[in-house]
Amino acid sequence: MIYRLYQLFIALPLGILITMFTSVVVIVGSIFNAHFWGYWPAHIWSRCICRLLLLPVSVKGRENLQKHQSYVFVANHQGPMDIFLIYGYLNRNFKWMMKKSLRRLPLVGYACNKARHIFVDKSGPKAISRTYQTARDTLQGGTSLVVFPEGARTFTGHMGLFRKGAFQLADEIGLPIVPLTINGSFDVLRRQDGFNFVKRHKLELIIHEPIPAGQSADRRTQAYETIMNGLEKKYQGYVKNDDQ
Repeated sequence: MIYRLYQLFIALPLGILITMFTSVVVIVGSIFNAHFWGYWPAHIWSRCICRLLLLPVSVKGRENLQKHQSYVFVANHQGPMDIFLIYGYLNRNFKWMMKKSLRRLPLVGYACNKARHIFVDKSGPKAISRTYQTARDTLQGGTSLVVFPEGARTFTGHMGLFRKGAFQLADEIGLPIVPLTINGSFDVLRRQDGFNFVKRHKLELIIHEPIPAGQSADRRTQAYETIMNGLEKKYQGYVKNDDQ
């Protein structure tokens, strides 16, 4: 009860103010340098949100990444806290590949657009081609891409299927794929709970070894199995996600 009252009267108001301030900083700063201002304010914002909610965070595997190397990061999608965990603790300048509908989010969606995150447009072959070309142009100078290949948050904590788009893009550009396993996010806030109080639970981000381009004929399967093996035992195993 004390933690819920803290969330309602302290964490929520401060979180809204911090989010609005960060969005404005990103929008203004990205006019001058979207590479810098599109990442660092949100990186700090994410860490602030995790600390504001008093959530312990653990990160493993940062030593697997090389400085100035671009990667395509692929992660399981347990819940909304995945965003804060990756943004705040991956410690890499990257762009999100996200649903086109997220552009309509008040203020935050506009900030994401100005930060040059990549919105996936599936309205037709030409739109998909433009999305891929935007991604190719973006992944330069050490900038990486983060994708949730399931395309939707889990309802059960288990993983659904991985879509092939991000893996095709990585193969075309010749970039290493880095699997990311997220643990604890589902236990903090479940999708079916909607807008609700969070539960205090440890968040864990596991950065696995990169899968080099050309090493495997099916890097999607390899990444899927790697992420799955990193999950807590109770959430291992495929469960169909009807939202995919």
